[in-house]
Amino acid sequence: MKTRIRVQLSLMMFLEFFIWGAWYVTMGTYLPNTLHTTDPETAMAYATQSWGAILAPFIIGLIADKYINAERVLGILHLLGALLMYLLYSAPDFALFYPYLLFYMVMYMSTLALVNSVAFNQMEDPAKEFSFIRVFGTLGWISAGLLISYLSWDSAEGISNEALKYTFLMASVCSAILGVFSFTLPKTPPMKTRSEKASISDILGLDALGLLRDRNFLYFFISSILICIPLAFYFQNLSVFLTESKVENSTAWSSFGQFSEILFLLLLPFFLKKYGFKKTILVGMLAWVVRYLLFSYGNNDNLFPLLVLGIFLHGICYDFFFVCGQIYTDSKAGEKYKSAAQGLITLATYGIGMLIGFWIAGKITDFYVIENAGHDWASVWLFPSGFAFFVLIFFALFFKNEKITYKA
Repeated sequence: MKTRIRVQLSLMMFLEFFIWGAWYVTMGTYLPNTLHTTDPETAMAYATQSWGAILAPFIIGLIADKYINAERVLGILHLLGALLMYLLYSAPDFALFYPYLLFYMVMYMSTLALVNSVAFNQMEDPAKEFSFIRVFGTLGWISAGLLISYLSWDSAEGISNEALKYTFLMASVCSAILGVFSFTLPKTPPMKTRSEKASISDILGLDALGLLRDRNFLYFFISSILICIPLAFYFQNLSVFLTESKVENSTAWSSFGQFSEILFLLLLPFFLKKYGFKKTILVGMLAWVVRYLLFSYGNNDNLFPLLVLGIFLHGICYDFFFVCGQIYTDSKAGEKYKSAAQGLITLATYGIGMLIGFWIAGKITDFYVIENAGHDWASVWLFPSGFAFFVLIFFALFFKNEKITYKA
């Protein structure tokens, strides 16, 4: 890969995840403190990510795999996203905030599949090359979190004076920048020609569903849905959990998990080569179990190191399942349906799995509300830990180990 293309793809990943990290974690604190939402309403807001992910494969299958270059679709979606982020910044109440967020997430979740498609299209050996590009996305998320804490938007004073609303404005500006930049990215033309006869499955991007005929991929797909149920607890509750645990600069601390992402992204090619796909995935799942146990017992001053360790494990949790899964999906897809296949795995993870997860997380978190609007976090975190252990056992029993190979 040429150096210029490597730099372009790295900057694309940096901006893509800076935008997400700029508002997503702190929204859990912003909504109840500024727009005065309940736990179920906060869960509704986070569930917009899942609705976006469910619709993303149809957008990708309709446009990027057949009609328009992926990098152009990426640019258009981010320019529209910049406008919607500004409307979120201006929204005076949850009644207006929610529909803006829903429309935004339909577009943003489509871009997650698109940046992967653009990146994979430039690589000869994604199993080796992708991690070194994707790591810049992690740096983007970290940078957003550190900047929020540096500006004190997440401090007790910042929360009380609604400073967290500026996170949406920051995301709006960066989305506009990425929107313009996307048109300079390497061309990623549709894999199908316009002259090919279009079927309903072509138009909706359903050809990628054929991957489910592969027994191993089916079990991976099911596991992807299930593991995202405990993941929803992390995204929805982390900011509130750290705030109620009296952690200063909570957004910066939450970014500590992304620092570990960098380390394990760089180690991922080694793990895949030495231990194979199945063992790498199982290590990632085990980290989910341990992380939530550490959260359950580390939410007091004396055991604060356990909480920090739980955050640090995010790198293993995310890289060894999600990034590894994206590489595995790309290897299974073949040339014609790369974008649709990435959209399909986005549907499984950020769509179906987290939609169920956010609903469950909202119910369980609301059930454990205690005096002064706090939560019994020791009890809240036990459910996702136990559920992650169930998914680990399911995957270990049914998935047969295989090497990642690429179709001609």
